[in-house]
Amino acid sequence: MGFESHTRTQYQERMERTDIREQLLEATVRVVTEAGWRGATTRRIAEEAGVNEVTLFRQYGSKEALIREAMCWNASRVPVPTLPDLPRHPKTELLVWAEQHYQHLFQARAHIRMAIGEMEGHPDVESMPRRVPSAAGEQLERYLTRLKALGFSRGVWDVRAAASMLLGTLFADAIGRDILTDRLPEPPEDAPRLYIDLFLDAIGIEDPPSRD
Repeated sequence: MGFESHTRTQYQERMERTDIREQLLEATVRVVTEAGWRGATTRRIAEEAGVNEVTLFRQYGSKEALIREAMCWNASRVPVPTLPDLPRHPKTELLVWAEQHYQHLFQARAHIRMAIGEMEGHPDVESMPRRVPSAAGEQLERYLTRLKALGFSRGVWDVRAAASMLLGTLFADAIGRDILTDRLPEPPEDAPRLYIDLFLDAIGIEDPPSRD
């Protein structure tokens, strides 16, 4: 076998190992979301991934190591919505941000509820439910601080409390919509706009207060 053929074979083997690892991670996220940590057996994960259990243990060593990596891997793939460095049109900018954040929470609500339920027994999975809200909260606080400094709003209000109120509202709606089916704004896609309207009114921002 020539050098080029040997190199190609090594590359193919690395790609195959990468594919198998991602298959296992994706399967683990699906199975844990459906069955929880305890119900996610290695046999079920392997079957979902289309591999055998020997391959699973060869790749990750244990069920616990696989689930921990799957939770971190899944969290790392989630895009965190961004806000501009310089506020210009608060209602439009905050609405786009809120819709993106809400959409992620709503789509991932079953997985997030599962992760929260497992936190007491498995504290090492806590990074998954915390990562996106934490990063989104930092974004929102920075934006609101600049918004306040530039004189967009009226009255006196606390940035941390305002950010917490908006984040908590979006989170509670998206995660609890399957439970509080008759107590939340309908349709779901209108919820972020309604919350942003109330939020802007609460912190004293008129529409549209642009700064060109």
